[in-house]
Amino acid sequence: MAERVAGPEIERLIQLLARLPGLGPRSARRAALHLIRKREELLGPLADAMQVAHSQIVTCSSCGNVDTVDPCTICADARRDGSTIVVVETVSDLWALERSGAVRSRYHVLGGTLSPLDGVGPDDLNIGNLVERVSSGEVKEVILAVNATVDGQTTAHYITDILSHTQVKLTRLAHGVPVGGELDYLDEGTLSAAIRQRTTF
Repeated sequence: MAERVAGPEIERLIQLLARLPGLGPRSARRAALHLIRKREELLGPLADAMQVAHSQIVTCSSCGNVDTVDPCTICADARRDGSTIVVVETVSDLWALERSGAVRSRYHVLGGTLSPLDGVGPDDLNIGNLVERVSSGEVKEVILAVNATVDGQTTAHYITDILSHTQVKLTRLAHGVPVGGELDYLDEGTLSAAIRQRTTF
């Protein structure tokens, strides 16, 4: 059994860092050492920022985004197109779309996907709130921006079914060849989707 090389406080820092996505035990040790070496520049300000985040971050009661205000900054932005809602699986998907600058509408975060094998059903996701938002009458289009996985597509079909009684237009993101992509490097599923969703040239 390996002996400890640092006190319990530092070991706890390493263990917590190792829980972050993309960081294993070795990367966590390197990150911890870097933070300790840059204690005044990084460790202190990071600890302060994390304390503020812990006490002030809330989940938006409307869309499910995370922010320090409720409703979130996006929902409160009057310049957004309230007639369109982009449905995403996670907050990270919302942030990715925002970084692209391609969306000026509102969002709805499901909090995951339907997954019967993992015991995730409709009641475990933020679907009921979506139905309420659509039923308000303001929404004209719902864009299903879920991942092209089995669970993602199952979730999209479920949402399509429960919104079928409304007059809202349901669309989904195109799946196919990425910009700059070479056919030889693409998987069969992506190529099949690209052929099925071909457009007029």
